[in-house]
Amino acid sequence: MKLVIMGCGRVGAQLAKLMDEEGHNVTILDVDSYSFRRLPSDFGGRELLGDGADEDTLRRAGIEEADAFVAVTQGDNRNVMAAQIAKHIFNVPKVVCRIYDPLREELYETLGLDAISPTKVFAQLLKERLES
Repeated sequence: MKLVIMGCGRVGAQLAKLMDEEGHNVTILDVDSYSFRRLPSDFGGRELLGDGADEDTLRRAGIEEADAFVAVTQGDNRNVMAAQIAKHIFNVPKVVCRIYDPLREELYETLGLDAISPTKVFAQLLKERLES
């Protein structure tokens, strides 16, 4: 699978590592070159400095041939914007974005985006742990 990840924070770097280890073609984008330090030294993917909400940056990342796009920056607005560009302009088959605000998750899903709210996921895990 050819995968483009926007955001090289803890989650993005971990996902890039996992997918690279499985032999996938991974390109990871971030606006801060210092973020790439989170990647392992043996990372075989491609690091690209740039904003994933910018069409030219996405083209340089290979979005036109991508099988999947993941947006996991700290900003909900940037994530949804980039996800919409990937899905509706570049027709990437699988697009997933992280949305911290659980109230926005439903709205983004009505836009046809696969949105995951770690806030809701973690709250559910805590609830299950408390009840067990």
